Amino acid sequence: MEVMDKIRANLIVSCQALEEEPLHSSFIMGRMALAALEGGASGIRANTVEDIKEIKNNVSLPIIGIIKNEHPGNDVFITPTIKEVSALQEAGCEIIAFDATERERPDGKSFPEFFREVKHKFPDQLFMADVSTVEEALMAEREGVDIIATTLVGYTSYTKEDKPLEVLDEILKRTKKPVIAEGNYDSVEKVQKALDLGAHSVVVGSAITRPQIITQKFVAGIKNK
Repeated sequence: MEVMDKIRANLIVSCQALEEEPLHSSFIMGRMALAALEGGASGIRANTVEDIKEIKNNVSLPIIGIIKNEHPGNDVFITPTIKEVSALQEAGCEIIAFDATERERPDGKSFPEFFREVKHKFPDQLFMADVSTVEEALMAEREGVDIIATTLVGYTSYTKEDKPLEVLDEILKRTKKPVIAEGNYDSVEKVQKALDLGAHSVVVGSAITRPQIITQKFVAGIKNK
């Protein structure tokens, strides 16, 4: 079964923990992915080669791989350069995702310049464009990405007020590429709505894999009583 068929109309779980977070550990992310598999997830989104290798030791689910690498003075940090793409390709990620916004990248390249370079080097790799607007989705489609994801809706300076489901709906109406819903899908209702709109699949992260955030919601709910 092809990768896209495996994840169709199903849940992808993002297993990530940054250095400052309590669960930051490749070992823990591997077990988190195993728990996601046992819960019925069809795929995993993961950050760093180390985490991806450990996750692969625990599950055989398709992996959407990224490397978060921050550069001072630049806002693009999800797989920002070809260096990170090369590392993810070597790690065997079924899908490689990257920032596909209109913002200039740390190496000075625009998204089209960056993607033409990586597509030329890895012509058989599946690539996913993390976008924040309909226009960025259409730009990614023109450049030939395989998948579009709404990961960055609300996370760029020019989309802070945008509603993820509304942007998803508009992208789905205007592109022929598979679209994965991601970003602030923190309830079953939102996930189902995204699938009903026509999303290929949905990525859920913090609502499943960040217990400190889940705990905060419960505590806030108690205090509001």
